[in-house]
Amino acid sequence: MGISRWFRRRGTEASGGGARGGRDVEDTIERMTALNPRLRLATRYQQRLAPDTAAALEYVRGLVAQLPAVHEACAADWSTDACIHACFATADDVSRALNGAATLRKFFDNNLAADEAYAVLGMTMVERHTLGVATEGDTVRSDVPQTTFSFSDHQLTMCEPTEAALREEIVRRMLDQLAIQGMARIASRLTKRDALKQEIALLKTRQRLLESQGKGMGAVVGGAVEPAIGEVAKLDAEIARNDAELAKLSEATGTLDRQLDILIKVIGDVRQLLRVDYRHVRLSRMNVLLTNDDVGGDDVELSSATIPGDPPLVRAFMLVRVKRSAIVPVRNMLDEAERFL
Repeated sequence: MGISRWFRRRGTEASGGGARGGRDVEDTIERMTALNPRLRLATRYQQRLAPDTAAALEYVRGLVAQLPAVHEACAADWSTDACIHACFATADDVSRALNGAATLRKFFDNNLAADEAYAVLGMTMVERHTLGVATEGDTVRSDVPQTTFSFSDHQLTMCEPTEAALREEIVRRMLDQLAIQGMARIASRLTKRDALKQEIALLKTRQRLLESQGKGMGAVVGGAVEPAIGEVAKLDAEIARNDAELAKLSEATGTLDRQLDILIKVIGDVRQLLRVDYRHVRLSRMNVLLTNDDVGGDDVELSSATIPGDPPLVRAFMLVRVKRSAIVPVRNMLDEAERFL
């Protein structure tokens, strides 16, 4: 039975319904298994992947739909957009980040009719707890506990011609991350199995050496080193333990069907693996966190995504729109650079 018939029999309201939902899930399955095409040889791989993939697709689309609105990214908006101001120290920093983005330049070079591009601006966010200066009544204190935010390593990625296209590409990339995690988990199991095989081979070699120490001329004329009491038995026990662990790993990863089960398990863990966190703060123009008692400041919504890994990577980000006019031609950039040489 094909996957489209599978969907018609079970219904696909959660993933968009009808043929469209079935096609979306089928396309997602093919994209996710493209990282390891051999998994397509597993028994009924599409039907087995379909339920968890449909649920993951629905969850990820919900995450992306909730992402905050697009911000206009340009030097002129640095003083008026609180989020852009918080993420860049100066207006010139905005311009440098835009003009230094190879992905952005490539998009405009390949889309000559496009006047704007939609992209993801990713950053490293650091929250510091320090002692700062504050005025309390008529007194200026320099030992006031403060929390400050700073942003660095600005990267613009995933340029698309419309906001809708950008959001859909984000969905695809997040699902790609699930596939990457699945492949990593399969690879780690296989790597551990190979390491165990090597360890067992070394242990067995040492065992043979220990057992042979009581043979040959050393046993006749003396001088041979007797094995330590219990060492051979200890090696036997360690080899038996490793053999048992290897057998379990082989059972878990020894076939394509079992490797597919690992990928299915990862996809089912989508809520734990893919997360977007939001934090609403009020910041001063110097990026100092303000309390309810402080006057002034700007309300800023900070978004961050956690990328699975060991350790996980957390990146702040926002969706931005960039006008072609904000990008300085390369020749002009070289002329500008020469002025400072």
